[in-house]
Amino acid sequence: MPLDLFAPFNLGGLTLANRMVMAPMTRNRADADGCVPPLMVDHYRQRATAGLIVAESTTVSPQAVGYPFTPGLYTGAQAASWRRLTDAVHEEGGRIFVQLQHCGRISHPDLLDGQAPVAPSALAPAGRAVTYSGAQDFVTPRALGAGELPDVVDQFRRAAALARQAGFDGIEVHAGNGYLIDQFLRDGTNHRTDAYGGSATARLRLLDEVLDAVCEQWPTEQVGVRLTPENGFNSMSDSDPQGHFEYFLRQLSARGLAYAHVLEGGMATTTVSLDYSRLRKRFAGAYIANNGYDLARAQAAVRAGTADLVSFGTPFIANPDLVHRYRENLPLAAADPAGFYGGGEAGYTDYPFHQGDAPQTRALATEADARPAAGAAR
Repeated sequence: MPLDLFAPFNLGGLTLANRMVMAPMTRNRADADGCVPPLMVDHYRQRATAGLIVAESTTVSPQAVGYPFTPGLYTGAQAASWRRLTDAVHEEGGRIFVQLQHCGRISHPDLLDGQAPVAPSALAPAGRAVTYSGAQDFVTPRALGAGELPDVVDQFRRAAALARQAGFDGIEVHAGNGYLIDQFLRDGTNHRTDAYGGSATARLRLLDEVLDAVCEQWPTEQVGVRLTPENGFNSMSDSDPQGHFEYFLRQLSARGLAYAHVLEGGMATTTVSLDYSRLRKRFAGAYIANNGYDLARAQAAVRAGTADLVSFGTPFIANPDLVHRYRENLPLAAADPAGFYGGGEAGYTDYPFHQGDAPQTRALATEADARPAAGAAR
């Protein structure tokens, strides 16, 4: 029988109902303390028919914050707020991992109590940071000392422990999109000459140490990693992305991780320069393909074996019942970019299910515990 996008999949001992993954998407609707309000609970509950949800980028410490109104996992209150969300997804039969994140230089002192953002090297990105008081030019980050890196690793370790309290099914370590771990991986942003810079082996060291720490808290087969080899977002570049990421994936493959979640191409372009089939061959675990997939392309990738699962971003924003719509070849609703970042229900929980073909979500969670959530970020 040919492989199918809608067939179940065993991911590290977890049975997924299908091979469709809801990609992690920052939506800036947490509260100012990094806690999850009822509105977020409803959004994720609505989309629980995805085989796997990877919850949006979640910061591992106050130092890791890069945008307003993003969720965290470094306090007990944050973990308790996430628990309401994971319980809701599980009640609907879904599975959910959390993406742990440190933004590194993609931040601003206004988000960090006046402290400078940190990075592998003191290189400022181009562009502007989104802060609570509006857009401001990025600043030159402070290069982390080697003696500070164990604390960064501990931030991920503590967040992974809190993720278990929060009821998640697993962890995705964010090592892409120009954030801190990606800044260490790519030689355009890592100019260090110590044990964490120079060779590909040295640039991989921080990710290796973070994975060691996370896997102290979770079985290795319930831990995945997100990579974006050629994404130029956040002023990222690398001298040899094909060679370097083939090496990284070979090394990561030996760990027995649940999956590698790979952005194929860049966020701002449909151009693909790398041979992702070669990258996929370097990793023995499950491979989640991402970036611009539609139904036909996703089915073809699964059937050809170039992907085990496929993650979808924007289609899940406007179609909470995307699995049903794809399975039945129903028309898709279009997402409104005006509701992507920050705000309330509009463009978040108000997209309808296909009339008459899928059950409506349960009633909205009580607003008694709601906290203010507004803002915008990428």
